[in-house]
Amino acid sequence: MAVPLFDTATPLEPIRGQIREAIERVVDGGRFILGPEVSAFEEEFASACGAEHAVGVANGTDALEIALRGLGVGPGDDVVVPSFTFFASAEAIPPTGARPVFCDVDPDTGCVTAETVRAALTPKTKAVIAVDLFGNPAPIPMIAELGLPVLEDAAQAAGATLDGRPAGSLGSAATFSFFPSKNLGAFGDGGAIVSDDQAVAERARTLRFHGSRDKRSFEEIGRNSRLDELQAAILRVELPLVGSWAEGRRAAADYYLEAGLADLVKPIETVTGAQPAWHLFVVCHERADEIAAGLVDLGIEARGYYRTPVHRQPAMSEWTQGVDLPATDELARTNLALPISPVLTQSQAGEVVAALRAVIDGLA
Repeated sequence: MAVPLFDTATPLEPIRGQIREAIERVVDGGRFILGPEVSAFEEEFASACGAEHAVGVANGTDALEIALRGLGVGPGDDVVVPSFTFFASAEAIPPTGARPVFCDVDPDTGCVTAETVRAALTPKTKAVIAVDLFGNPAPIPMIAELGLPVLEDAAQAAGATLDGRPAGSLGSAATFSFFPSKNLGAFGDGGAIVSDDQAVAERARTLRFHGSRDKRSFEEIGRNSRLDELQAAILRVELPLVGSWAEGRRAAADYYLEAGLADLVKPIETVTGAQPAWHLFVVCHERADEIAAGLVDLGIEARGYYRTPVHRQPAMSEWTQGVDLPATDELARTNLALPISPVLTQSQAGEVVAALRAVIDGLA
């Protein structure tokens, strides 16, 4: 059978009617920017994340940049960030005037640790970005013990927990992406900043609206970055299901392991104390690209992620002279994402593992 890498349609089937009603409610109300749906979603999302404040913005990248500025990051500062992540995690740093300083990751979990962050600290380090990679929460409380603000990049981690605490509540602030394929996905772009710090939230609200609090006086150069009403209304319908969707993703991961996946490849390990949301289910193998091609030929979508890690991207060359990140380079070379969704069945997982076994045997 064909198995897609993502199945975003099936989980939405039971709530399509509610989504249509939400869209009609916005259209009938005639408020499309920073109206009641955004306000309600911000309150509900903050509660779901175990935080005091949530600020809706246009996308996850803007959320990172605005959150960094809300934490006081600016010209002359350094921000430690992993390289084994999507480009946006580091891309958001230079527009603040700060310098990205790349750190390595744990080779088993793919996440930053207190040790990998400590190795990259400089006298000018103002903050750390810790990525909940693939929906696997990073050990942020341990990183916070280094004494610096930690911005949790939770773009892939809606529905995950660490030691019982929801992703989004682990650092000084957190950011989310609501890109359609994410665990909590809009029908377009969207993002949010979450924090217990009222000052961070207030500055984020100012920065998302051109640096203005009242639409008349402009205190600083901000952004035009707002979560729109239609997306907020859709996200409000989906939000109560995020927990059960995350449970479905964890069940799918268990199906893979029960089918003997670990006999064939090395799965990314769960961070101690975490209940991952598995936005991506990633394994490692020396011949990952050949395996991916073989699986695609059999109708199973699979692909490597971050093959060129951020510190090796041309746009980052100004800040990466002499950077050596061996675990990052190895994971970038060997990783392979397999199909995952809240509705992946045990039968589908078995089909994927059987296909994987056939492909690997064919490479021998």
